[in-house]
Amino acid sequence: MVPVEKSFVNNMFSVEGKVALVTGATGALGCVLAKAYGYAGAKVFMTGRNDAKLKALENEFKAEGIDCAYFVADPAKEEDVDALVKACVAKYGEINILAVAHGYNKPQNILDQSVADWQYIMDADCKSVYIVLKYVAQQMVNQLGGVQPASGQGGKIVVVTSQRSKRGMAGYTGYCTSKGGADMMVASMACDLSAKYGINVNAICPTVFRSDLTEWMFDPESAVYQNFMKREPIGRLGEPSDFVGYAMFLSSNASNYITGAACDCSGGYLVC
Repeated sequence: MVPVEKSFVNNMFSVEGKVALVTGATGALGCVLAKAYGYAGAKVFMTGRNDAKLKALENEFKAEGIDCAYFVADPAKEEDVDALVKACVAKYGEINILAVAHGYNKPQNILDQSVADWQYIMDADCKSVYIVLKYVAQQMVNQLGGVQPASGQGGKIVVVTSQRSKRGMAGYTGYCTSKGGADMMVASMACDLSAKYGINVNAICPTVFRSDLTEWMFDPESAVYQNFMKREPIGRLGEPSDFVGYAMFLSSNASNYITGAACDCSGGYLVC
């Protein structure tokens, strides 16, 4: 008998009924991931630092029949993250999926960048990821009730890092360092959490994708765009929707044997 079940194949990408906590939900990528989880039948708990933007997203999502809620929190503040996790559990009873989509950058030459500015980037992109993963992972472990889960059944954690975690760049001594640290954190947390608690921890590493901050890079006539195209085999820069499939894959049973990975989703940026 071939050792694969029809029910598994038919449902391996499903996140229906799961509770998905999304950080950075007001950002270009976070809001797309949050809505995608909702379209796929998950209960979506969104967080960010802007109450008005979160409320607008909640109204938009609910109008489309998505079960969702939000909580305002700064992911770099431990007390905020503690309150966030408690609020999500109070609303939905558990957390099954965590998508970390928040981030910050302030490009500067190292000779011009203050230590305080560098530290702010590190806190926003690395320390905050540690805090969120720590508190959500503890909640996922608590939900197990002492039971040893099968691979991937303790929870799914997906962290958005960057191709800048793999390559240096002028003006990016803060950002490259923070994203590289986040990738190594994901790998180390997988060693802590996967075998013992069935929690898969992975990163997705995009290159430039469209947002309010990057829109200027999408001008085909600009030298910046043309330089990027020299290293983009796929022939274009990214759109937030390009990363939905990867996030869904890493949040579902289809990825039960994948953990600690920093997954390239850059249009082939690293191969050129």
